[in-house]
Amino acid sequence: MMSDFKLKFKQLYEKIKKVKHIEIYLACGLAVIVALIYFGSVATTQKANSDSSTNKDNVTSKFLTSQEYVYYIENKLENVLAKLKGAGDVEVLVTLEKGFEYVYVTEEESKTTSNGTIVTTKTVVMVDGQPVLQEEIYPIVKGIVVVSEGAEDVSVKLNMISVIQTVIEIDNSKINIVEGN
Repeated sequence: MMSDFKLKFKQLYEKIKKVKHIEIYLACGLAVIVALIYFGSVATTQKANSDSSTNKDNVTSKFLTSQEYVYYIENKLENVLAKLKGAGDVEVLVTLEKGFEYVYVTEEESKTTSNGTIVTTKTVVMVDGQPVLQEEIYPIVKGIVVVSEGAEDVSVKLNMISVIQTVIEIDNSKINIVEGN
């Protein structure tokens, strides 16, 4: 078996030796392989970058207004709470302390005046006419009201409070669960 392999390899080697300008074919083949590897890695990197920037954009621009954020939380809580055993139909109302808060990148410049006082000015950093966002602070939930058919059952109420506190970091004194019809 090994001698058969050696024989075939020797025959292949002899055929390759007969090919004129083999080094040109090898160089072209190597160039094609390098190009495939390079463009494959560039495409993968660009896809990863676009995916991560898309995800980042989705997170920061998912909610254009505080009302959209409230609507999102209300729907998510309604869907989860309605699945609790004994909850029945559920409706959720969320109120906020304040809306979104944005912190922009700033530059500080200090100048000393002729009388020796130091004047410091802060300016917002702009790129392509847009301020550079440093941090987006989500709204703080002020209170939650849940109207549920099963709210008369204490265990259902406690489960709802537990779920709400798991989803949103809020004190249970700010959660009001009442029985609906």
